[in-house]
This record gives sequence, C-alpha cells and structure tokens, in this order.
Amino acid sequence: MIAGDRTPVSDRAAATCILALCFVCLHVTALKSQLFTRQAELTYSAEPPISYKTLYFDQKIDHFGFLEDGTFKQRYLVADKHWKKPGGPILFYTGNEGDITWFCNNTGFMWENAEELGAMLVFAEHRYYGESLPFGQDSYSDSRHLNYLTTEQALADFAVLIQNLKSTLPGAQQSPVIALGGSYGGMLAAWFRMKYPHIVVGALASSAPIWQFPGMVPCEDFNKIVTQDFAKSGYNCDTNIRKSWKAINNVSASESGLQWLSEEFSLCTPLKNKNDAISLKNWLEETWVNLAMVDYPYEANFLEPLPRWPIQVVCKHLSFDSSVSDYQLLHGISQAAKVYYNYTGSSSCLNTSRTATSSLGALGWTYQACTEMVMPMCTDGVQDMFEPEEWNFQAFSDECHAWFGVRPRADWAGTVFGGKEIASHSNIIFSNGGLDPWAAGGVTYNITDSLVSIMIPDGAHHLDLRYSNDLDPPSVRAARLLEVKYFKDWIKQAGKKPPALQKNVA
Repeated sequence: MIAGDRTPVSDRAAATCILALCFVCLHVTALKSQLFTRQAELTYSAEPPISYKTLYFDQKIDHFGFLEDGTFKQRYLVADKHWKKPGGPILFYTGNEGDITWFCNNTGFMWENAEELGAMLVFAEHRYYGESLPFGQDSYSDSRHLNYLTTEQALADFAVLIQNLKSTLPGAQQSPVIALGGSYGGMLAAWFRMKYPHIVVGALASSAPIWQFPGMVPCEDFNKIVTQDFAKSGYNCDTNIRKSWKAINNVSASESGLQWLSEEFSLCTPLKNKNDAISLKNWLEETWVNLAMVDYPYEANFLEPLPRWPIQVVCKHLSFDSSVSDYQLLHGISQAAKVYYNYTGSSSCLNTSRTATSSLGALGWTYQACTEMVMPMCTDGVQDMFEPEEWNFQAFSDECHAWFGVRPRADWAGTVFGGKEIASHSNIIFSNGGLDPWAAGGVTYNITDSLVSIMIPDGAHHLDLRYSNDLDPPSVRAARLLEVKYFKDWIKQAGKKPPALQKNVA
C-alpha cells in the first residue's frame, strides 16, 4: 500500500499510500488515506547504477473463467547477474499499484542482497498498472473492462509467470522463490505465500496493512500514528495543525481571506470559494499523512524531494504558543507545506491537485478500493490532529457506485485471505516501522514461530526495503540482517525437499 495511498470521491480527502503504503478525492476518510493520491511527475535515481532486462509475458486476462480467453502483455524485469544456477534462489517482487520500474528502482534491499544469496531478481508488474494493460487503452474505459482488476487475478498472474520462468529458464526448475513487497505489494507478497505455498517458499511483507479492513483494527488508529509522529517531532506541532483547520475556515470566509491564502501558499490556482478552501484542507491533510509515511532519516525523493527527518523540519515552522493569530498560524502552515512541496526551491507555485508521484496509478487503486480493498479510516479531532470524520460505509459505497457503477464488498478481503485467522500459514515476515501509520493495520506481533513480526521503531513506510544508508538507524540495519537470515533458512529448507514426483495421467 500503498506508498502512502489515497482515493477519489467527493469533498473531504483523497487517498494516501502504502503503501505503501497508498489518492484522489473521496467523501469518506476511507478512500482518503489509502496509499497515494494526487500525482505529479517525479524523477528518481537508484543509488548505485542497476541493470535489468525488460521482458513481457502473455498472461491470461481471466484465470478463473473460461469465456474470456484473451491475453495481455505483462511486463516484468529480470536481473540475473549474481544468480547461481542451477537452483539459485529467485527474489520475486510482487508489483504494487504503479509502474514496476519505479518500485524496482526504490527496492535497494533486493539489489544489495542478490550477490550474497546468489539470487535472480524478478520484478513483476501488477495488471492494469504501468504497461501491463489487459485491454490496452480501453482498460479503464468502463467497469466492464476493469472487472479483471482484482488481487486474486494479480496473484494468479504472479503464479503463472513464476511457473513459466521455472519451466523455461535453464537451471531454474529447482530454484526456491521468495516473494517480497512493500505496502500493497507487501500485502500481495503475504497473500501470495498464503495462497500459493507450493510456488513461493516464503515472503517478506514490508509495511503491509493486511488487517486494515472492517472489523479488524480500529479505524482511528492510522491517524493517531500520524499525529504521534508530529507530536514528538516539535513543540506544539500537532496542536497547531489541529488548530489550523478552524483558522482556514475563519480566513477563507472572506474574498480577501481567500486571496491571502492563495498568495501565502503560492497556489498555482487561486482559491475562489468555500469548496476551494475545503480542497486546500484536503490537500494539507494528505500532505501531513504523506510526510508521516516518508519520514526517513536521510534526504530522499520517494514521493517528493525531502530533507532528512522531514517532519522535524516541518515542525520548526509550527512551534507557536496558543496566543498566535490565525494569519500567523497559517503562515507557519504554508512554510511547513513548502518543506514537502518545494524543498529544492524549484517550484514557482504549488498545485493542490497533486501530492505524490505519477508513477502510482490513482484510478486503478480507486477502483480496487471500491471493490475489494475496503480500508476504514476515521478521525475524531481529539486523539488525532484532523477534523472529525466518521467512517460511513454506506456513503463510501454510494460514492463508489456513482464513480464506477460497482459497490464494495466490505468483508471480502477477510473471507478470501483469512483476516486474523492466518496461524495455519508459514514462512512470512511482517516488518513494520514505528513511524509508519500503516503499521496500524499491520501484523506487529509474532503469530507463530514462522509467522513473525519485525518492528523497526525508527522506521517509516517500508524503510527496510530501501537502499541502505549511512544514516539508517540501528533498528533497520538489524531488521535487514534478520530478514536475510530468514531467507537463508527458507532456501536451506527448500534444498532439503526432494523434487516433486512426476506422474503420468492416463
């Protein structure tokens, strides 16, 4: 999920990330904070130069029916420089809601451990994202074409692709496969191991909120963690953000106030009415959530170019006492927002229609949130720093129906993937960062000896999957070492199993 991820619908919000950890506008907080929302072009560069082959596989559009017999080109990336064949392991990234090259370039953990493990790296693109479009330009034309955008179909894509690779690549037939992913990709990695244990020997599910579904965790916990991140990063930081919503209401009540806000925030499109002021608040709310997800200990540009520990930098602009005026407070808010949107100083104005990289697929994730990925979010304005908003499933469902002509199945994810009843599964690592709001829906304790939790107190959204950095906290260094140890154990276990007996069926 994710990097942080949000989603569309009406006035209040746009899903975050995700995730992420992670977009677009929605009336209820649920679609608001899912993975990432509003998008912009963002360049990125992998730490060291990397090299991979871009390949395409003819994938069935529908794995579970027989009438739709069409295929599409699923993109996947392969790096086999360090692969020790025959039988060397395959690290398989379960692609998220976006362009697979973006995730490939941001998953340094796989690149840095390929040589030690003698592993081939495979990054598989999720159907309906990037270049992997089942119906080409018509893939998003209507709900009938979107009907095959499901997690079950995506997991089946991964399974069929792996089976093909193992049967066609010389030396790969006995290669153990380990699934990895972060945010929504982490959810997929965990579910892949659960659903296809004969295909993957284990999974690393980083920042994977597999329990962020109805009835599994309190809907307010996500935003509590966001608030805690700001509360401990500077004096009165969360308090002043909480006060800013009323200040925006007050100042935006007049035409001159709208003009002042437009100029103060250096907005590309001036605010003209009350609805525009609401959009400004939605945009700011997404900004604070995204910052919580990418509060990394070093400079990074995962969503936007940011300084190290960006929330601490943001909070320096918000250390006001309670007597500050609305205008003084909102000046601080504008300066804080510009840390996220204009840290490099290269933006002449700020665009409230985007909050994250265009490498993520907003519309596709919105559809998924409106069908299977129903993740309740709510706020109370007391234990968190946001305006109060209840989780309203009916309103959520109505918005989805208005958008796509479909209604979400609130309990389906729990039914198909087991919810909290997953103790019968094995060989899954659930890693979560203490700073990451998506940890609220993650597995944060050991369930069995082989369904294990690794907590990273100083970690934000899937920090462990990123390239190592001299400024990494000791907790993430230790987490990565432990993850590799589990990988080695799984690979060793797989090597002890005799090849499956081949039987001829008459």
